[in-house]
Amino acid sequence: MYTHEIRERFTEHFVKAGHTSVPSASLILDDPNLLFVNAGMVPFKPYFLGQQTPPFDTATSIQKCVRTLDIDEVGMTTRHNTFFQMAGNFSFGNYFKEGAISHAWSLLTNSVDNGGFGLDPDRLWVTIFQDDDEAGDIWHEKIGIPRERIQRLGMADNYWSMGIPGPCGPSSEIYYDRGPEFGKEGGPVVDDTRYIEIWNLVFMEKERGEGIGKEDFEILGSLPKKNIDTGLGIERVACILQGVDNVYETDLLRPVIDVAEDVSGTTYGKEHTDDVRFRVIADHCRTALMLILDGVAPSNEGRGYILRRLLRRIVRSARLLGASQETMERFMETVRTTMTPSYPEIEENWERIRSTAVAEEKAFLATLESGEKLFSTIAKDIKDRGESTFSGEDAFVLHDTHGFPVDLTAEMAHEHGLALDRDAFDRHMQDQKARAKADSQAKKHGHADLSVYRPFVDNYPTTFTGYDSLDDEGTVLGLVAAGQLVDKASEGDHVDVILDRTPFYAESGGQMADHGTLSAASAQLVVNDVQKIGKKLWVHKAVVTGGEVAVGMTVNSAVDRTWRHAARQAHSGTHVIHAALRHVLGPTAVQAGSMNKPGYLRFDFNFNRPLTEEQVNDIQNIANSAVDSDYAVNTVEMSLDEAKKMGAMALFGQNYGDQVRVVEIGGPFSMELCGGTHVDHSSQIGPIAVLGDSSVGSGARRIEAYTGMDSFRYLAQQRTTLSTVASSLKAPASDVPDRVDQLAARLHDAERAVARAHQQHLQLKAQEFVANAQLVNGVRVVAEHISNVEAKDLRMMAHDLTNRLGADAACVVLISSIDSKVPFVVAANDVATRRGVNANALVKVIGHSVGGRGGGKPDMAQGSGNDATGIPGALDEVFEFMKTRG
Repeated sequence: MYTHEIRERFTEHFVKAGHTSVPSASLILDDPNLLFVNAGMVPFKPYFLGQQTPPFDTATSIQKCVRTLDIDEVGMTTRHNTFFQMAGNFSFGNYFKEGAISHAWSLLTNSVDNGGFGLDPDRLWVTIFQDDDEAGDIWHEKIGIPRERIQRLGMADNYWSMGIPGPCGPSSEIYYDRGPEFGKEGGPVVDDTRYIEIWNLVFMEKERGEGIGKEDFEILGSLPKKNIDTGLGIERVACILQGVDNVYETDLLRPVIDVAEDVSGTTYGKEHTDDVRFRVIADHCRTALMLILDGVAPSNEGRGYILRRLLRRIVRSARLLGASQETMERFMETVRTTMTPSYPEIEENWERIRSTAVAEEKAFLATLESGEKLFSTIAKDIKDRGESTFSGEDAFVLHDTHGFPVDLTAEMAHEHGLALDRDAFDRHMQDQKARAKADSQAKKHGHADLSVYRPFVDNYPTTFTGYDSLDDEGTVLGLVAAGQLVDKASEGDHVDVILDRTPFYAESGGQMADHGTLSAASAQLVVNDVQKIGKKLWVHKAVVTGGEVAVGMTVNSAVDRTWRHAARQAHSGTHVIHAALRHVLGPTAVQAGSMNKPGYLRFDFNFNRPLTEEQVNDIQNIANSAVDSDYAVNTVEMSLDEAKKMGAMALFGQNYGDQVRVVEIGGPFSMELCGGTHVDHSSQIGPIAVLGDSSVGSGARRIEAYTGMDSFRYLAQQRTTLSTVASSLKAPASDVPDRVDQLAARLHDAERAVARAHQQHLQLKAQEFVANAQLVNGVRVVAEHISNVEAKDLRMMAHDLTNRLGADAACVVLISSIDSKVPFVVAANDVATRRGVNANALVKVIGHSVGGRGGGKPDMAQGSGNDATGIPGALDEVFEFMKTRG
């Protein structure tokens, strides 16, 4: 039975039983706690946590999931994947234990002709929580499983919670006996390799308190409603129904392994190390494709870094198997074939998926070649010194200077029998600019307890009137201060105001929230931010500037008209820029995020190379032509399917409801799903001034632009700057570019002349230093202070001096002082190192004297300090050191 059919049978089984079929959510959800969706129940968390009321009593879904905590372990075992499909059925206060057990049993054991999976009931075992007699009785008395095939386990195995205070409950797991050839008899408590878990049924009936881990927490009491959350592993069921030993040999992954065999010339199934590499390729190709499909682009942080790491492990695994050419396109094409029956959207996005993966492979192959050479040199030196630790500093240099990922360094170090000093690497990384940027919504809400808003989300969703009006009257339904409901707030208080209706736009879709005021006869408030909770509730973050506001009061809501006008210009400008960009770059330039606020917009998109000046100009010209065309801006609500048929663009990672809002600018020119506020005609956007494009990570670019009066002010400032430069050059503005080019050429010539003079100066100094070399303990030593010389020039000069000193044992020490820095370098020839001279040891002596540090190899080392007063003492220390080492 093909995997696609397994999925269909699961869904049909539960739909026939009255469940609502819920499509898989994107792998990327607006949840600050999760990098990716990692379990089938994640999209239903607001219902289980009591933050929202579910729109259905029962549901079923097949959720895309990614778990990346154990990437290094992929392929070591044969039943774990980073990407997997979790099929589940859910009950919100409807059926409970008996219903969940009966539904699962009938699907598993019904014949194939009757819509089931046709599994032999005699090969199914179950585990239950140690105290759950009710579940045990249902399994035995209702289903008919013998008591000996019902095994009891403790909280660590058969009790579920989210790991935080909230719903919890006992679980029951269903296992399939694969037969004696796979291990010992005795059920899953004896051997969970022979007895493979295929379905977990969670009976969510209790509330857990604070605690740590899976066992150390208090059970506070019963939930108001008893819920069901189940998860069946599609890939594991496929193993059983397809008669294969492991998940890598099913119809979804084995074809990738077959291609890997073809491109590498190596056979799968002969050697464990190679088999792991085959499995890494198969697993990571599928995960990478699904991540790119949901809008992730390779980068050096967050989700993008996970994707980049997966793609790079594919490339390196293929090379280690023997592949010598680029392989990514063939691998991805194979995954496209196996996964499209279940995910037809792959076909629509194929070119973007292909180009993203192939571009990352090309970039990494160049990095890999240079990085592997440098790694091998460093590793050899470590082993030659009899050491077993790959230093964090060397790993940082590989990462920071050569773009070599630290995870790959760790893998290669392990392969060479070396341990990476990861703590030291992390300390170096901490000195770099922090890259992680929390999502703006996470910054505002983070892990805050939002349960105080739940009654309003469920019972009093906000009516938004801001599409049609900037002023409205509303009733204060609730006030929240410091996370607690309050009845009133006075002057100076910061308070969240909940109204029954509002014209204020809440931050979403990249558009910043409106600013404005709330007022009544006895209260005045300034609104500086508006946030959505549960997608239904508008929360006005306000400061009371006068009087007192109280629950039940009627207030006038007034949006700042200047703010909203400029915000509309920027948001409509974002759509125009998006359309212009796709016109210039083609359909593979897909939106990866945006932010717009009054007068300014930024637009991120997936693209693998910088834009040319001509492309940027074309985008700006097309955008302004659209403004000049005075296109009508229309908004219409329709079904999601209708919007897709019209060709409306959707944002990856967003989960849309059945009804969506389409914003159309100029008919086919721009058509996107969007809930933001917009101008009525494109001419109202005003001039658009594109500032240029920049990189926001490999495979992702950013365009920034001004709109309206901000654009005008920017262009006016540019004109003023040009006039000032023209005046300084005593030339017409039209001649400025040529005059600047002439000045730049003259400056370049002058810099070259200065550089030649500098080199001549260093040559003369080198002759002087050789003449002054001292013989110390059989080694010719040059130890000199030379001012205003950069570290790179010191290194070149040291090499030159060791050559000038001839075949005798020689050591060169050069210390400079430039601005507030004290760079230094030590070089020793082979004869000197054989006599015990160690450049790496010498730089540590120097570093101690000048307030710095350094490192390197026995024949060449360098460092830097910040205390120039210590230079004379450092030179003295060098000669003392040489008297004992030469």
